[in-house]
Amino acid sequence: MEDLKRFVGKVAIITGAGTGIGKATAIRLAKEGAAIAAVGRRADKVEETIKEIKSLDGKGMAISGNIGEKVDVENIVKKTLNEFGKIDILVNNAGIYRSHLAHETNEEEWDAVIDVNLKGAFLCSKRAIPEMLKNENDVIKGRIINIASIAGIVGFAACPAYCASKGGLILLTKEMALDYAPHININAICPGVVETPMTSGLLRDKDARKELMSATPAGRAGRPEEIAGAAVFLASPDADFITGASLVVDGGWTIK
Repeated sequence: MEDLKRFVGKVAIITGAGTGIGKATAIRLAKEGAAIAAVGRRADKVEETIKEIKSLDGKGMAISGNIGEKVDVENIVKKTLNEFGKIDILVNNAGIYRSHLAHETNEEEWDAVIDVNLKGAFLCSKRAIPEMLKNENDVIKGRIINIASIAGIVGFAACPAYCASKGGLILLTKEMALDYAPHININAICPGVVETPMTSGLLRDKDARKELMSATPAGRAGRPEEIAGAAVFLASPDADFITGASLVVDGGWTIK
């Protein structure tokens, strides 16, 4: 474990914690002392995350569930409270991506993307916020970090539901930050192209990868650990005066 222990005594729920950005964030927070509730649809994947955390002498538990379903969100929060007693940090990271033109996107596909990427973040925040407000130790009683996307800032071809969900998540972040300041800091991170299981198929395509990298001034895809670093910063006391922000971590994609 690292020497820096900024999150000792803190409890974090991380959705989509079985792979990619969610897993990297869970491990980073655990390394700095946080107890982790790792949430994901696939029980085996979140259990692997917790196994890795415990191998580093960290604390955590795996919870399987679909954040687009209210009953599952209630179960996630209930299990976290039963195990750790409180909630300090929520990272709404779980997300899905579907690629079709608008006229080819059926209602089921639209609903599936919105349910996870936007409604899921809303349901988790709605349930976690009252628990955060019960925390008594700090002026900042809780922190919510929503993993949005640069696809919520600029258009990406052939993914209308994904762009809509991430754009909505950015505005939901701003609205909730306004409502719950000064006691809960709520921010978004907008990653660019990052090497994760969700992007692996696209990045394996030689032509697609070349096109994506040519659009990224840094000339490469990001790593999950780089997004996790931004999340840990926003969860830390160093970000006490930051709320309602959208932190872009995209290798320069959106500066053009």
